[in-house]
Amino acid sequence: MRGNSYQVLFRTPEFTPLFLSSSAHIAAHTVGGLALGTLVYRATDSPLLSAVSMFGPSLAQVLGASLFLSGADRLPPRATLTGLSLAFAAATAFLAVPGLPIWAVFVVLLAQGLIASLGGGVRWGLLNEILAKDGYLPGRSVFNMMSGIMQIAGYGAGGVLVAILSPRWCLLLSASLYVLAAAGVRLGLTARAPRASGRPSVAATWRTNALLWSSRPRRTVFLALWIPNGLVVGCESLYVSYAPESAGTLFACAALGMLAGDVTVGRLIPPARCARLGVPLLVLLASPYVFFVLGPSVPLAAVAVVLASVGFGASLIQQERLMALTPDELSGHALGLHSAGMLTLQGVSATVAGSVAQLTSPATAMTVMAVASLAVTGCLARGLRTPVPGGIEERALS
Repeated sequence: MRGNSYQVLFRTPEFTPLFLSSSAHIAAHTVGGLALGTLVYRATDSPLLSAVSMFGPSLAQVLGASLFLSGADRLPPRATLTGLSLAFAAATAFLAVPGLPIWAVFVVLLAQGLIASLGGGVRWGLLNEILAKDGYLPGRSVFNMMSGIMQIAGYGAGGVLVAILSPRWCLLLSASLYVLAAAGVRLGLTARAPRASGRPSVAATWRTNALLWSSRPRRTVFLALWIPNGLVVGCESLYVSYAPESAGTLFACAALGMLAGDVTVGRLIPPARCARLGVPLLVLLASPYVFFVLGPSVPLAAVAVVLASVGFGASLIQQERLMALTPDELSGHALGLHSAGMLTLQGVSATVAGSVAQLTSPATAMTVMAVASLAVTGCLARGLRTPVPGGIEERALS
């Protein structure tokens, strides 16, 4: 499939409804996050609380992954995704209530982070079920590109709407988009049985987490998915402090590089050769940020950001490797664990990067995070180069 047009994906039954509903969900998350961050900042005049209101739910995903992730394979996907979108809609509408105390805002955000940890596993497990084995990588590539485009459009439109209307009206718009996402799932997908038997529980979550983590090859892939790119997201979190007047340009360049990387990995490179690029792409992801210690001008920084962000395509290769190492009945749980761990490490890395920048400078902090990313990649490289039994690397060598 990878050599054919992306049109093949959209002719696959249920791919388009899942794609469109996910688009609406990401648009809702983007517009709502910007509106809430603005609302909290106006109420508290605190940059920290504003930032935590936008990115704090990501940190809650590690708790959700420890408690609820067994439901990713043990719950019916259509009903679960519909219910989660409606829960997000209700929570977002509640956040728009005038006079809501700040502590109540963060209680709602904690709840959203917990249920989001389940949503990723259900969604990506369903995608893996809808597509053929060789279709997951290009399919996830399309979703990644959509996510980048929707975030750029969402932040742009959200900024205009917050200025024209108000943050509360934007939160209600976000809630409406979540309802639209729920309708798309309910009307566009067929009812499917859970991929695994048994009832979801905290005990089942811990057992499956332990089972997935017990395999050294899977453990290596999880670490590769979580840490190197999480540390580089720490670099990205310093765009505003590095170039206050040009941060938007740097974020747009990062999105452009990610788009290029996803297209290259998902469509242009043959599968066998693509599998060998996982480690080089992780090196590319961090290397350009090392040179930020020299304090490059904005044009040079923009070029470095585009080049580095191409390296995010490594995550597609590692996800395909993870699926080759994971039984089908655990695919949703594994992908949910990847998503929750990745978002958690991104939030932690942003906090660490900000702390280092506070003590030194944004340019120095970006270099420190990049060097740390390269060091982790070096430690994981050998395990990531080992062919997966029956995987595309092994077939290419036979």
